[in-house]
Amino acid sequence: QVQLVESGGKLVQAGGSLRLSCAASGGTFSAYAMGWFRQAPGKEREFVGAINWDGGITKYADTVKVRFTISRDNPSNTLYLQMNSLKPEDTAVYYCAARPYIDVSARPNEYNYWGQGTQVTVSS
Repeated sequence: QVQLVESGGKLVQAGGSLRLSCAASGGTFSAYAMGWFRQAPGKEREFVGAINWDGGITKYADTVKVRFTISRDNPSNTLYLQMNSLKPEDTAVYYCAARPYIDVSARPNEYNYWGQGTQVTVSS
């Protein structure tokens, strides 16, 4: 059983940057592909980015491509999301998720474990 804890969310101005972290415990981190998802009020949870087991393959939603970068540090069991050029429409609760496979996925139902989320608010 993998436990995931996100951190780093806060209020930032449009155009600013933020880095989210996701600390994993209770499993072999390198055995999991990881993903970031977000959910804004009144909207469905949507895919942001994903990374395979060793960081060699990444996948992004078109809405964040170029602006966001997903990375991982397996020795420290940590997943990151670097967010640059933030926009008000990036405001959401951001979740990290883990799936016990080595390849990436953009589908929420293919992830087995989820964190509790961290709030990111971008003011205009």
